[in-house]
Amino acid sequence: MQTKVIKHSEEVLKVALISKDTQLVRLYDKFEPKEKLLLNEAFQLDSLLFKPITLHSDSDWISSHPEPSQDFAQFYRDPCRNTPSPQKSHIYIQPIGHLLKYLKKKKPKDAFCIVGITMIDLYPRDSWNFVFGQASLTEGMGIFSFARYDSHFYSVNYEGKLKTTKALSPADYSVFDGYYTPEVTSILLLRSCKTLTHEIGHIFGLHHCQWLQCVMQGSNHLEESDRRPLDLCPICLRKLQSALGFNITERYKALKRWIEEEANGTEAELSNEAQQGLQKPVEAFKESYDWIVKCLEVLQK
Repeated sequence: MQTKVIKHSEEVLKVALISKDTQLVRLYDKFEPKEKLLLNEAFQLDSLLFKPITLHSDSDWISSHPEPSQDFAQFYRDPCRNTPSPQKSHIYIQPIGHLLKYLKKKKPKDAFCIVGITMIDLYPRDSWNFVFGQASLTEGMGIFSFARYDSHFYSVNYEGKLKTTKALSPADYSVFDGYYTPEVTSILLLRSCKTLTHEIGHIFGLHHCQWLQCVMQGSNHLEESDRRPLDLCPICLRKLQSALGFNITERYKALKRWIEEEANGTEAELSNEAQQGLQKPVEAFKESYDWIVKCLEVLQK
């Protein structure tokens, strides 16, 4: 198929972000003027910060997995949406070779959610080719896989292939003992941050984004996943802000600092230490970093 641009009208995007509900409009008006200036970029059709979604093939998520869109009002009024509380306010990340049942057993009492990370390729059911991640909104759990983010995944000599064909019981996960861990490159880290952000977004009640380019867009293959930005569009940003109550400017400052903390040195210098969890390679984050700077320029005018 030819590249298709999903271009919503200014009015549609404005309603998706602000709503026509009087209560939600008043809630929107509580944002600081500079915060609203950034959020309003959602319905500026010539915006350089938030652009329309583009579909490149019939295998892209929106083409192959049609689902209803979710605007802010639908998110806000969702009776099934979980919100953090003083008693359940932590996000735990658990490296595992096991999946959602394991997470349910390991979830601490003060956890809003627990997210597992694995190098095992994920197949939720036989009819799917694979998924990068999966989340349970009601249980506050998610799982995502680094496997296909390894640049050697598709090679004949990929070291992460399972070495046994022995049939195991459903409760026996010994096949994953000592499972292969690849070198942590900046590309692998960027891809993993996108998927982790996406899956935790689902746990907070955000559905797949169909409004603008956004980390909450669905992804059906690696090329499509790579096209997604690292951060949220204004509509999804408002959803998450309503759940957590953060200051938008301070959030972007924190993201900028996170990238800057380890931005000294080349990837070659950092990769060995990154494997030991001492440093993180961030060369692949340059586009995201430049975008954050532009957002802060709007917020700090």
